[in-house]
Amino acid sequence: MPKLPPPPDMALPLQPPLEPMLAKGAKKLPKGDAWIYEPKWDGFRVIVFRDGDALYLQSRGKKPLLRYFPELEEPLLEALPERCIVDGELVIARDGELNFDALQMRLHPADSRIAMLAETSPAAFVAFDVIALGDTDLCTTPFVQRREILEQILEGCVPPIHITAATTDRAVAADWFERFEGAGLDGVIAKGMAAGYEPGKRTMVKVKHDRTVDCVVAGFRWHKHGPGELVGSLILALFNDDGRMQQIGVAASFSKAKRAELKDVLAPWMEDALDDHPWAEWMQEEAHGERRPGQQSRWSAGKSLKWEPLRLGLVAEVGYNHFDRGRLRHPAHFKRWRPDKPHTDCTFGQVEVAPPMEIQEIFDA
Repeated sequence: MPKLPPPPDMALPLQPPLEPMLAKGAKKLPKGDAWIYEPKWDGFRVIVFRDGDALYLQSRGKKPLLRYFPELEEPLLEALPERCIVDGELVIARDGELNFDALQMRLHPADSRIAMLAETSPAAFVAFDVIALGDTDLCTTPFVQRREILEQILEGCVPPIHITAATTDRAVAADWFERFEGAGLDGVIAKGMAAGYEPGKRTMVKVKHDRTVDCVVAGFRWHKHGPGELVGSLILALFNDDGRMQQIGVAASFSKAKRAELKDVLAPWMEDALDDHPWAEWMQEEAHGERRPGQQSRWSAGKSLKWEPLRLGLVAEVGYNHFDRGRLRHPAHFKRWRPDKPHTDCTFGQVEVAPPMEIQEIFDA
């Protein structure tokens, strides 16, 4: 990636980079009349700083994003007040649903590629909070008032600029939780009406979909701080309708003690692992159309993806919250081993698929 410029100095109450306010996970939506509920968008978190003609888009990781989404500069300057800081999400909708893969593809080093994707795969900005307006720092202003200000400053905005849906009715939010998944959304966020904006703190509440699936443990990677001693991640796979085994992601959240224990658990499965392994040829980096362990990609940023194969037969139940286009969006959480289940029963048929719905329904909400 090219070297990106540092944040500009702006005549605003707060300067970039700024830590975004975060959310802590919960199993259920909080009850009571002190909450405002919003859909949880599945895109790139972005804080937008505007000072006159100067516009700066900051990622959650405090990196500049405007270079990769030039098509949003004019709409944002048209929609936003002269001087403000607005929190939101960058998303791309295709065929009526959010497409995170298309969003990731926008982070490209070549200017020509960026220009082409801006034309063929344009992004949208969904605003859900306002942090500053003019000379006023709104961080101590209750969220219910910030929401009113956001609606006022973006009244009449048109695509690709949107204001997120919001409700104080928990039953409506629960309905969103069930229905909106089919359009690619992640869950529901609950924000305290009286809460201020606290950068870097987990003061909001997020409720995400939590499901389980039994997977073939097809291999593993050693941990970078303990190769040969500590297991870093388990490589998970399912069989498709043609009987071919496809990698769907990894399980990676283990304590140091568990990583050491996994070495002993996996050791017997390493013996003669490649004899009948369907991915044996990938050890020689032969090209295939499916995702595969060991293949370097530009998203890995030089990270080693070397993997160790395991003899088929080891099955793990893992928890996940989002399954998209044949893979897990985020690393899965290991639940337990399933010695009672044949690995051939680990198919895509287990995966619960949310009914599709048009993303426009959510914008209209």
